[in-house]
Parts: sequence; C-alpha cells; structure tokens
Amino acid sequence: MSPVKLSHKGFQALVDLLGYVNAVGFSRHEDHKIKDYTQERHQWLDQLTTDEILADLAFKQNQEIPE
Repeated sequence: MSPVKLSHKGFQALVDLLGYVNAVGFSRHEDHKIKDYTQERHQWLDQLTTDEILADLAFKQNQEIPE
C-alpha cells in the first residue's frame, strides 16, 4: 500500500471512529508534537545489553517467515 493510500485509509478510520471534527483535532495534535527519534531510541535502546540484542537477532533469524 502506498504511503498516500495508507494515510488516507488511516484518516478515514479516525473519522469513522471519532467523527470528522475529533479526527481533525487528533491529527493536528499529532502533527504538532516534537519528535526526536534519536532521543526516543536512546530511551529503550540504552537499556539493552549487546548480548540481549544479539540474542534477539539470532531468534529472529531462526524464525520461519510466513508465505
């Protein structure tokens, strides 16, 4: 699904659930949040050890990928 179509479908889902006015309000609120991916990443990544990261990678590599 293209990003444009995904955005449209997501907004339509908000409208269906919240109504148009509240969906627009939610969307405006989300657009104005300050997003700092680097800071957010450090909040969870700094808690992990190298061994935990490597164990998670090994686990994911051993999982079967559904067709």
